[in-house]
Amino acid sequence: MGLAALTLFLVVPVHAEDKPAVIRIAFSGAGTGGRPLGSGTTLAVAHQLGAIEKELKADNIKVVWNFLPGAGPATNEALASGLVDFAYHGDLPLIVGRSTGLKHKIIFGLGRFGATYLVVPSDSPATTLADLKGKRIGVFKGTANQLTLNRVLEKYGLTEKDFKVISMNTDTAKAALATKDIDGYITTPFDLQARGIARTLLEIKRDPKITSIGTFWVTDEFEQKYPQITQKVVTALTRATFWASEEKNRDQVFKYWAAAGSTPYGDFVKGWAGYTLKERNNPLLDDYYVASLNKAIDEAQRYRLIRRPVAVDGWIEPKYLNAALKELKLEGYWDQYDANGNIKK
Repeated sequence: MGLAALTLFLVVPVHAEDKPAVIRIAFSGAGTGGRPLGSGTTLAVAHQLGAIEKELKADNIKVVWNFLPGAGPATNEALASGLVDFAYHGDLPLIVGRSTGLKHKIIFGLGRFGATYLVVPSDSPATTLADLKGKRIGVFKGTANQLTLNRVLEKYGLTEKDFKVISMNTDTAKAALATKDIDGYITTPFDLQARGIARTLLEIKRDPKITSIGTFWVTDEFEQKYPQITQKVVTALTRATFWASEEKNRDQVFKYWAAAGSTPYGDFVKGWAGYTLKERNNPLLDDYYVASLNKAIDEAQRYRLIRRPVAVDGWIEPKYLNAALKELKLEGYWDQYDANGNIKK
């Protein structure tokens, strides 16, 4: 082999990072009847705006969205089967997946705070949560709502063992309230109340010890192979979250979420009264986010919803969000919250 040929053989050109042909995003939930729309988070807004598609258009990368009626547990199954690159998760299924060995990195926060309501059929004689002991409570097991239910029960000195807990999704639960096949369910009450189906038994106003955090993650494999594309996805989501945090867009945000059909527009209007969009659509992986995740891990173990402990160390990767905030000149736009859910001074 001649010198020229040897040189040609040995020199490996330096290329830019490889790009995937497709990225696959899972949304833990779907609209009524499996409608391919999300609700309640800024990821759902990003989908409606086409924000990630626009960011990746120049790279000729196709974005495939999967809206999963099986919610968080279904997203974990998709990840275990290698069918997803990015996803939205509530706290319990996020932790369950991690405890079973699923590999992902937390890169973005998807919502916080809000009130918690437990509703009963409109003609229920119950006046306290204790009045429902031995009766049927609906909850989608394996989802964040199960962890929320356990927190509410614990607040009043009760546990799941005090009730007949039946697993069902929101659409099924609302129908079951109407037919009185269940005696209680955690959901926004306003539309159900207006239609005479249910009434509020219990309202817990803003309580960071009760409410959940939402999370957007990327698989370890994708993040390691495509860090530049991961950054573009986070930047696009940050831009959409900024749009969904501006009060001038409040009405349109609620319309986007209501399009999924699972929660009516009026429930968002009333449920978000007293909050700014920026307060709840906060993407930061701040002290509050970390404390909430650690608390949820401890609770999942205490309620025996996971079998193996989970460590936060090495799980949260804030560099993509930090870079996006800097690029978009949004550093300081969202408030940082301390572990107790108060704005840091």
